[in-house]
Amino acid sequence: MKVSLISKCQTLITAYKSGQLGQTIMPEDSHPNFQTNEQRLIYFTLPMSLNYQRDSYKLWESALKTFNDPTTKVVFNLDKVSQMDEDTLRPLLTKHKLALQPNKHTHNWMTIANTITSNFTNMHNFIPDDFVKLQQLVQVEHKKGFPYLSGPKIFNYWCFILQEYCNVKLANSNLISIAPDTHITKCSIKLGVIDGNESKEQIAQKWREALKDSNITPIQMHPVLWFWSKNNFQFTLP
Repeated sequence: MKVSLISKCQTLITAYKSGQLGQTIMPEDSHPNFQTNEQRLIYFTLPMSLNYQRDSYKLWESALKTFNDPTTKVVFNLDKVSQMDEDTLRPLLTKHKLALQPNKHTHNWMTIANTITSNFTNMHNFIPDDFVKLQQLVQVEHKKGFPYLSGPKIFNYWCFILQEYCNVKLANSNLISIAPDTHITKCSIKLGVIDGNESKEQIAQKWREALKDSNITPIQMHPVLWFWSKNNFQFTLP
């Protein structure tokens, strides 16, 4: 079963890279040109804390509009955000629907900005070069300072985004778990990795076990499986 699964995963990766899975433009592909990597890190971090049960494409479209609007771009300046109160920040985040829950989303954004500036000064100092160290910072030491971002699904996906879009090289990246959402769950059932009754943590663990000793990491399968399901499984495994 394991050899067969790995073979299927390799076939799906090849299909993903060759465009056979269908549309494979990532939601995060819609982003501005950045003047600094610090700006890039902020842009791909704070909106993640607002990505709960919403359309990822619309989230990043809103992030782009907010960044490109001179009247709202300031929300991506951590120093200035940490000097605001929530009443000042709220209309800036809601103008282009980056924040859909005005109070909760504004609080999340401000909390993370304050956590980074007060403990690390900036994003560059905050992001270590090791996944295990980053996990310790976000999910243990400063867990309350990273609302939603510290949750297992978004945290692991965010680490994937850091590597893919932010020029971050994380040691121990093989430990980044797959991020089980609806699409990943459907694919996991279809491939026989789970039976459908597992929790998100159990799904991630089963993928770790299934890919152990292969040259495929769990998070490497995330975009592959996501688009396979998103495109209604139009690609048929041989």
